[in-house]
Amino acid sequence: MADHKHGEMDSKVQSDTFDGFMHAMKVMTIIIVGILVFMAIFTS
Repeated sequence: MADHKHGEMDSKVQSDTFDGFMHAMKVMTIIIVGILVFMAIFTS
């Protein structure tokens, strides 16, 4: 096993994954709010 040296890890993959996750959550939230607004307007 390699020795661990603090601060030398490349975290680009983790950062890209987190950015993708946050983008997906924003899109899903917009879609869900849109569905709820549509239901509030047209299902009465």
